[in-house]
Amino acid sequence: MSLLEELYQSAVLQHSRHPRNTGVPERYDVAVPGVNPGCGDELTLYVAFDGDELRAVTFEGVGCAISQASASLMTEAVKGGTVDEALLLAQEFKAMLRGEEPTERLGEARALRGVSQLHARVKCATLPWVTLEEALKGPRPAG
Repeated sequence: MSLLEELYQSAVLQHSRHPRNTGVPERYDVAVPGVNPGCGDELTLYVAFDGDELRAVTFEGVGCAISQASASLMTEAVKGGTVDEALLLAQEFKAMLRGEEPTERLGEARALRGVSQLHARVKCATLPWVTLEEALKGPRPAG
């Protein structure tokens, strides 16, 4: 295993054991549930907007280590960015899990690249990202 692979594996373990951006925030504009019935992963994603910017992105739920790590990494990757940037990252993340080369923009979320080899776990990893897309494509409060 290369040093880079070890670092990525460490990031997944850290984010699954100690996920970032968890819980129901005091204020949010959108709450969207996501479920992976095949694995039992469930989460609710909370997003607070400041105009077109994702001011806060948090989640709560239960699931396997991959879904929890993915949700944590996703919240870190998109918070503070714009809606369009977050939607682009979601597309790039899903492309990575289809075997495409990950982009630098994905940052630490590239740690989940190896999931592309575990076909049964792809839905676990994509659940937070698909839920994010649903949250961002729905109606939002006016600026």
